Amino acid sequence: MGKRIALLCLLTSLTLVPAGCLNRPPEQMSGEQELEHKHKLVAQDVQITEQLCRTQCASILKQTANELKASDPDAIVNRLHSLHASHPHMTRLLWSPNDQPLEQAKTAGQIDAAAEQTLQPKLNEAKEAAKAGRSYESEAIKVGAHTYFVLGVPVNENSSLVAAVRQDILNDVDAKQRQNLRTIPYPAEGNWKIESVEAGTLKDKKIDHPEENGRSSHYNVNEIVVKFKKPPTDTQLNQIKQEIHAPADAQKLGNTYVFQSGSMDAKQLLSYFEKWDVEYAEPHFLYLTNEDTVRVPTEPAPGVVPNDALYTKYQWNFPIIATDRAWELDRGNREVIVGVVDTGVDLNHPDLKDRLLKGWNVIAQNNSPADDVGHGTHVAGVVAAATNNNLGVAGMTWYNPVLPVKVLDHTGAGSTYAVAQGIIWATDNGAKVINLSLGNYADANFLHDAVRYAFERDVVLIAASGNDNTEQPGYPAAYPEVFAVAATDADKKKAPFSNYGDYIDVAAPGVSIASTYMNNQYAALSGTSMASPHVAALAGLIRSVNPLLKNTEVMDIMRKSADDLGTPGKDKYFGYGQINVNRALQMAARGRESAANWDEWLQRDIDRLESRYGLKE
Repeated sequence: MGKRIALLCLLTSLTLVPAGCLNRPPEQMSGEQELEHKHKLVAQDVQITEQLCRTQCASILKQTANELKASDPDAIVNRLHSLHASHPHMTRLLWSPNDQPLEQAKTAGQIDAAAEQTLQPKLNEAKEAAKAGRSYESEAIKVGAHTYFVLGVPVNENSSLVAAVRQDILNDVDAKQRQNLRTIPYPAEGNWKIESVEAGTLKDKKIDHPEENGRSSHYNVNEIVVKFKKPPTDTQLNQIKQEIHAPADAQKLGNTYVFQSGSMDAKQLLSYFEKWDVEYAEPHFLYLTNEDTVRVPTEPAPGVVPNDALYTKYQWNFPIIATDRAWELDRGNREVIVGVVDTGVDLNHPDLKDRLLKGWNVIAQNNSPADDVGHGTHVAGVVAAATNNNLGVAGMTWYNPVLPVKVLDHTGAGSTYAVAQGIIWATDNGAKVINLSLGNYADANFLHDAVRYAFERDVVLIAASGNDNTEQPGYPAAYPEVFAVAATDADKKKAPFSNYGDYIDVAAPGVSIASTYMNNQYAALSGTSMASPHVAALAGLIRSVNPLLKNTEVMDIMRKSADDLGTPGKDKYFGYGQINVNRALQMAARGRESAANWDEWLQRDIDRLESRYGLKE
């Protein structure tokens, strides 16, 4: 009886890209047209990010002004320093009595002399506007490589609050989106080398144009992945280490090893392992983020409208897939964990920190999966940003926790070994859904082994298809155990960057998606990386409504409930169509209610939990 009770506790207004460019069928778009569109989309993401930053900072400054109305001078200084520490992009904060010049203001933060000189007239204008009881917001101001704007708000009839905001996030989004959308050839940095998609041949392929990214992969020039048919002995491993002049012991997962050589390249290593009894030997591939105009509805569709500050104006993506109506049925379950295997997450972001479980950093081999790219933070926000908290953006799930796993490094790339290890770790640590907004065009056996490991343990694996507008299958999305996601825009058209093919299961919004970003900020990003977490969140909601469903049943519900787009029936651009969250949850609920009785429903769930926690007698 005690065991049963314990188990029961476990249950419980924007610039638009021309529509003609957006809606052109992918087969009619030349490489140059596709590249031109991507450049416009990057510019649009930067523009919307700039608006998100302005909206967020203005809201924070007004809230701070309200807090300072009755504060003494010491408390004011402490509050300014606290605000600057949590929002370092608000680089200069000034509280000033209205009867004193701004030069005598109490301050927090610093800006360099050139910026201060350029911004001083705007800071004075902001002070005068606030003194007159008006809010103030300047235009963008360029100072060297940085972009600033100035805000001012009245605190009370006696004082004003002024801020200079530096928008380095704009340069960051611009640079990373150009890489994520493959508007530049992916650099062959360090040990990573560009290689053709013919895994095992290592036929070199020079990439001169971004269009070629859709037919190329990357691998480590002096490493190889080997899976033995039976475990090698210590003697054999030492022999291999000596013969290939390995500088360190091999990394290992099961019978699969990553060997590094100090004297051989990948081609030579492939030849060397022909004499060993191996199941396969392949290059150690690199996996990249799959992050890539649009009409944004000014009013959400009928349904639950959360009070998050950026929701109504910027989050067109949730109403268009009927998330707001689905929230009337279910908003998630704290017991259903969504793993985000990515660049990590901003662990202190106010819109995420209370939604995160203790994760893992595969790169550093520690339990601090802090994001140093921004991609994983954005993905996690789509799934589970705190909703209805009067702050920032809403997440699709209100209660499902995120398990962050960092497998991609500061460049936004990660090895086969790292991604595989991340999938296995997330599976072993309770994830029932795993999002993989990353990919490559190499069919790596090592990665497939990790995917099968998770799938066989009832995990729903969701992956982005890629951003090269190619029919070339991308992995892990194209593995049969993985649910592959393409991207759509606000007109329910295929996003022109989105990869396509017979392996696509569904589509989801992926153009200018507003979500959380590093350093307590928000950004708009485009790509199948942004579409994939919509589907991962849906899988989490389905399993929250009906925890009895197997992973294959969850996938089937998402296919059957989708809104058919494109040609009737399943097609290579949208799969079964764009996800419909409300219809999917209704189908999951009907499945739950169809159980013969409560005891049957409960016993099946207890059996699953007993198996998971090793309590079967």
